[in-house]
Amino acid sequence: MIQIGLAGWGDHDKLYASPGAAKNKLAVYSSLFPAVEVDSTFYAVQPERTLSKWTSETPAHFQFVVKAYQGMTGHTRGRIPFASEGAMFKAFRDSLQPMMEANKLAAALFQYPPWFDCTRDHVRVIREARARMAGIPCMLEFRHRSWFEPDMQERTLAYMRRDNWIHSVCDEPQVGAGCVPIVEAATDEKLTLVRFHGRHAEGWLSGSAPNWRDVRYLYRYSEAELAEWAERLLRLERLSERVIVIFNNNSGGDAADNARQLMAMLGQPVPPLPKPEEPDAEQLSLF
Repeated sequence: MIQIGLAGWGDHDKLYASPGAAKNKLAVYSSLFPAVEVDSTFYAVQPERTLSKWTSETPAHFQFVVKAYQGMTGHTRGRIPFASEGAMFKAFRDSLQPMMEANKLAAALFQYPPWFDCTRDHVRVIREARARMAGIPCMLEFRHRSWFEPDMQERTLAYMRRDNWIHSVCDEPQVGAGCVPIVEAATDEKLTLVRFHGRHAEGWLSGSAPNWRDVRYLYRYSEAELAEWAERLLRLERLSERVIVIFNNNSGGDAADNARQLMAMLGQPVPPLPKPEEPDAEQLSLF
């Protein structure tokens, strides 16, 4: 099974053109896509009641990929608003309970930063993180090329299989060490994640710019690029029971269109978008 969705549900304006849709975005989104990536959990561990609300607003089959809090992946370089790392992990685990109980948690996504290279100390860090998350499915995404250099790729994948990490396969710009190549491999028989970050090389390197959010994921995949990925996804589907695909290329609002394109290519039903509100006839007559 291949399930296609987007990173977040709030910023895709074209999905919410119908009357009242803006007030019920998650309900509308979940009628159009079977899965979503939750990004707000990266910036703060959300209260359990928030994840409970999201769980209740979605259909029974719906799946959440929940991004791990940035303090858990080293993005804050050790500065955390918790008494200890143990307390931080416990708070995050507790917040996931409503989704786990409803069978709507696909996995927690641990995306490590671009400076997190393949060293003995960093292997220890991810081993400790996986131990703290025992009993919860977890996805692993690297942003440093050293993990998948030719002499390390198979060793990295073998480690992920041993520690029960679900592989996050990435499509992203190939610029310098702060990126990873497409590694078409599964490390879990039940699930593989694929994330589309776009291929805007200049934007990928704009992390220190004030407008980085506007340019980093500014990319629209072509028909040919998506067709190539459709074949790749079918191969990955033979390695895992389920493949969740997340489009994160939304700096220019392209994620939803590309996701729906790929759904059509794979022969999946593509639900019609809600129709925008018709202009009031009386108002039109004034002109």
